[in-house]
Amino acid sequence: VQLVESGGGLVQPGGSLRLSCAASGFTFRNYAMSWYRQVPGKERELVAYITSAGGSTDYADSVKDRFTISRDNAKNTVYLQMNSLKPEDKDVYYCKGYTFWGQGTQVTVAT
Repeated sequence: VQLVESGGGLVQPGGSLRLSCAASGFTFRNYAMSWYRQVPGKERELVAYITSAGGSTDYADSVKDRFTISRDNAKNTVYLQMNSLKPEDKDVYYCKGYTFWGQGTQVTVAT
């Protein structure tokens, strides 16, 4: 099983990034997927969640109306579109499917 995140980087406040998570080794379309984020020394925080068919999503209050989770089951990929980024969004972002985690991708929001 592999979950490989990409798309992180440095962006200015108010900017946008799109994270991707490519999955392999399990039946992706059967599982809900999530994005989490974590700063060192703190617990991972659930950011966004999407059901297996993509029909339902949920978000942390801190990112509602700014972030959008989506998935393409034909490509075994889940996405996180992040708009209006704030310095407090700086974290390592992880995707999760079932009990599997990716390695994380760093997002930094700074001038």
